[in-house]
Order: sequence, then structure tokens, then C-alpha cells
Amino acid sequence: MLTDAKPVCFVLAADLPKARAFYTEILGLTETGEDPFAINYDLAGTLLRLTKVEGHEPNPHTVLGWQVDDIGAEIAALTEKGVAFAIYEGFGQDTDGVWTHPGSGTKIAWFHDPEGNNLSLTQLGG
Repeated sequence: MLTDAKPVCFVLAADLPKARAFYTEILGLTETGEDPFAINYDLAGTLLRLTKVEGHEPNPHTVLGWQVDDIGAEIAALTEKGVAFAIYEGFGQDTDGVWTHPGSGTKIAWFHDPEGNNLSLTQLGG
């Protein structure tokens, strides 16, 4: 039934102007429109709605991620723009915040938007 339907992603934000600056200026996403409830972005053909929610409390788990070809280059570019990557105690990440899956070699790094939403970068291994 929904197998062929295009997905829509939602990221919640209490401070929409601050979140917009991050997603547009720092992450470089392309805005495709807005309405009284959300700012729309194109995520490689998938709609992302950055949605205003008063009193939003972020979930500690990843809400949105990107599959990238070179995680080191993406980390360097985002770090240059002021993004800090999360280091989780006992998780075995390197100094850049990258965790490498011991079996597949897949690499993942996490960072937060201004609302505290957990975002990630993934470079598939092997």
C-alpha cells in the first residue's frame, strides 16, 4: 500500500527561525516553501518539514541522518561552520566522534541541531 508512496520527514523545533538558520545556512539544505506550520526542504527528493512545536523537547535518539561518501570530509566541513560532534561515554568513538561498526566498517557520527535534535552522518562500510 505505502511501498511506492514518497516519504515525508518531520523535524520538530520550538524556535523555528533559529532552526531555519541552522538547516539552511549551516547544513545547506534547499528551502522549497513554507506555511504557517513548517518550513519545507528538499532532501534529495524527499520532503523534510521543519515543524514548529511550542515547548518541543528533543528525543535523545537520532531523528534524521544522511548517508555520505566521505564522513571525514563532511565532519570537517560542518566543524568549520561551528557544528560540534557528540562523543558518547564508553561508545568507542574516535576523536572526531566517529564510531566504526566492528563487523561492517560502517562509520557513524552524531551531532545536534539548535533544538537538541540528534542528527547523524553515516558512511557505509565494506
